[in-house]
Amino acid sequence: MKKLLMIMSAVLALGMSGTAAYAAPPGEFGTDWDDPTTATPAIERPAGPSCTVRVVTHKFVNFDPYTSTYQPPAGCAGDWGKVVLDLHGAVKGRQFDRLGAMSMGGVTIFKTSTPEPSADGIEWKVEKDVTAYSALFRSPQPVWMLIGNVVNETYTGILDITVDLTFYAAGKAKNPAHTVQPLADPHREGTDQVGTVTLPRSTERLVAEVYATGSGGGCEEFWYSVAPADAAYSCAYGSGPYREVQVLVDGKLAGIAAPYPHIYTGGWGNPFLWYAVPAPRAFDVRPLTYDLGPFIGQLTDGQPHRLAVRVVGVPEGQSGWDVPTNVLSWQGSAPVTGSVTSVNDYPVKNVVTAADKKVTVSAGHRFAATGVLNTSRGQVTTSVDQTVTNDSTHTWTDGENHDELVASWSDQSIVTRLGVDPSVVRDSKRFSINGYTDVNEANRLVTKMNLLDAATVMTVGPGGVSWLRLDDSFVGEAGYTLGVPRPDRHATCVSQQTYKLNNQVTTVRTVNGYRV
Repeated sequence: MKKLLMIMSAVLALGMSGTAAYAAPPGEFGTDWDDPTTATPAIERPAGPSCTVRVVTHKFVNFDPYTSTYQPPAGCAGDWGKVVLDLHGAVKGRQFDRLGAMSMGGVTIFKTSTPEPSADGIEWKVEKDVTAYSALFRSPQPVWMLIGNVVNETYTGILDITVDLTFYAAGKAKNPAHTVQPLADPHREGTDQVGTVTLPRSTERLVAEVYATGSGGGCEEFWYSVAPADAAYSCAYGSGPYREVQVLVDGKLAGIAAPYPHIYTGGWGNPFLWYAVPAPRAFDVRPLTYDLGPFIGQLTDGQPHRLAVRVVGVPEGQSGWDVPTNVLSWQGSAPVTGSVTSVNDYPVKNVVTAADKKVTVSAGHRFAATGVLNTSRGQVTTSVDQTVTNDSTHTWTDGENHDELVASWSDQSIVTRLGVDPSVVRDSKRFSINGYTDVNEANRLVTKMNLLDAATVMTVGPGGVSWLRLDDSFVGEAGYTLGVPRPDRHATCVSQQTYKLNNQVTTVRTVNGYRV
């Protein structure tokens, strides 16, 4: 830590382009620190007229949800170029990180976790582009939001939350779905979701999205470090850490995805690491998406069909997952017909080796499907080829005083459409965790973490070739003394998040809770 602080001080002495100049940060954490922030750039918003509708105003103190009724903005009727959700939060005192979600018309449109506060109080903001759900916003909808919280003499932090929707008239939305519906009750937690959907008979495109999180404070919140049942580890059950989120259509596999390894702001036993800058996706939990194009032909007969979501790798009866699911569809001008022409579900690989406080994993799965759809504009053949992998090495010492994980995931999908409006979309995601917690001889808990959330998307279509490249990284180290009153913990932290989107780079650096 001392070496990292010396390096940071040297960098500061040289100056850093694009970073605000601050006075020297304190030598350790005090009772207050900067409001949490991220390096994620602000959403670009169209110029011109806009209308804002407040949909949530609530102080969350328990596990009772907030409910209200949304009314469309009278001053911004018609199609919108963009719709942005803005959350503002405030909390002070003592409180754990909490997981929250918001739905409209039963459709989950936002999922988040909260920062842990300082004694003096913090505020934070989250924004999300929700234009994809525009079909919902055209009519009144029931609003539901819950951030489960406990407030008592010990945990005093009340979560004061507002959520606004801002509608921008200018610009052109990128073809939002015509129909958006929930698969089942999104407010029921569990490792699966099962429901029925009846699609319009003219459906030409179909996507499922799953807001999958391992959460709840138990071992599945840290599913990526679960050891197999025969290992001598505190979270040991089942066959180890491999998890996969699957979508099934009428009881048959239709899509696979690797869940993102979320780390919330109390994660890895060291909130000091996350006070000023959270881990990637902590404030904006993004859904997993599945292109179900090959299966449209069997779903457009006007009858209800069973869709299900399940988390592979979680033992029967084990709690800790939440998988609210939405179904988005786009319609053409006339009924369609079609069929699934091929399905290839390759064997799941999950090689786990456990020996003497060490677990290694090499796992993966491939799934591919093709379907034909006859539309009023001609025939469309859609092929989806998906591959997910997970490799990890997990080591620990007696008493788990040193607990270390080096893990990586990949999630690649290739969607090819032939016929009308031909295109190829290749989406390659990569996630990694490289970190440890250590309790040293001075009884100081030290956590060091290096995280990566990366993606490369190539799209080939009638307009040519386009690329999107994302690299969102976090690196930090924090330590504090265990078993003493807070003023005697002498907590320290150095952290940095770097967000690269194509040619745009944004960086946030902190020392002991203050941006530098």
